[in-house]
Amino acid sequence: MKHVVKILSLLVIVSAFWITLLQAAIIPQSHTWLLPIYFVVSLGCYGLLMVGIGIMQFPTCPQEAVLLNHDIAEAKDFLSTNGIDIGTY
Repeated sequence: MKHVVKILSLLVIVSAFWITLLQAAIIPQSHTWLLPIYFVVSLGCYGLLMVGIGIMQFPTCPQEAVLLNHDIAEAKDFLSTNGIDIGTY
């Protein structure tokens, strides 16, 4: 719920800023109407950046890989003792 409140408050702040720029005519009108598009594009770029950073920092777990291989070997032994042919998978 906290994340939704953060997003909605950011949306309200950006909308208020945009309406203020429209009313004050600080920036030319043609540029002001493009601000929401710039915001969406920059938000998309930020999202892609965060996904890229998350992929680069994804942890590898060699201990968990060893445990998983042990569990697989144990399951193969169990299935073969019960007469189930699993082949060479």
